[in-house]
Amino acid sequence: MESEKPSFEGIHRETHELNNMKFVLAVSLVLSLSLATFPQRTEPASKEELAEITARGRMLYDYDVAAWHSTDAVMALSPPEGSIERYIARKEGAGWVVVYGRLNETRDKFLVVYEARQGKAPTEFDVEKPKEPKEDTDFFLAAAHAIDIALKEFGSASRPYNVAVLPAKDDQLHVYLVPAQTDARVFPLGGDARYLISGDGKKIIRKRQLHNAVIEFKVPEGMVPETGFHTAILDDVPEDTDVFHVLTRKPKVPELIMTDKYVYRVATDGSILYLMTSEAFRKSVENR
Repeated sequence: MESEKPSFEGIHRETHELNNMKFVLAVSLVLSLSLATFPQRTEPASKEELAEITARGRMLYDYDVAAWHSTDAVMALSPPEGSIERYIARKEGAGWVVVYGRLNETRDKFLVVYEARQGKAPTEFDVEKPKEPKEDTDFFLAAAHAIDIALKEFGSASRPYNVAVLPAKDDQLHVYLVPAQTDARVFPLGGDARYLISGDGKKIIRKRQLHNAVIEFKVPEGMVPETGFHTAILDDVPEDTDVFHVLTRKPKVPELIMTDKYVYRVATDGSILYLMTSEAFRKSVENR
């Protein structure tokens, strides 16, 4: 069995015919969200917009995998207590680099205590520990500040969260706060947010609440679902973390997402397809 994902901080992971499809409609898989303030859409998301959501979701998943397995490699070295306050991952070329360390006392440098570089496989990391912490005043410093202000704005939570920082357009940063997986057999979705933060990491430009409530996906014993399903009305599009959820959970099954107006399908590779209107979907289910 795979190990649970670690957390240093405690806050941190073509149209298809419907007639023969088995749905997973258990209450635990239905996500009903409150109305939001996003502009009302008159058309479903374009292929281009859906491709962008897929790209961000895949990157978030890759970040999570890198953080998870690099942490295993770092913890094997028994880092001294207090030496690590943050881990931050960054894609470099074809692989990931994950640094572990802390801000200095004046908070103008990020001190890299360990640097883990991805090997040939996504789960392989080689760890370097410099004699003295490396001082970073660029991406990792900005990312550390961005994490701090996002956590402060997000507030306290009743469960562990994972945090991820990814580059955004115009040299800005995206910070994601996503419920952490605390049971290897249970996959949470919801209660998550994405922040757009200035390039220096010191100003929140915009917050997007991705989902409100948290649901947990767990397949009952002896059941092999063909798809998951949840409803969401914060916006009429899937979210980055919907893609992340599909890529993360096991068994690998697609997810149907019904918004107020539209229905989408997230495939097991993270690609998203618009299926039909929600009204047409309801009628198809009623007529089964």
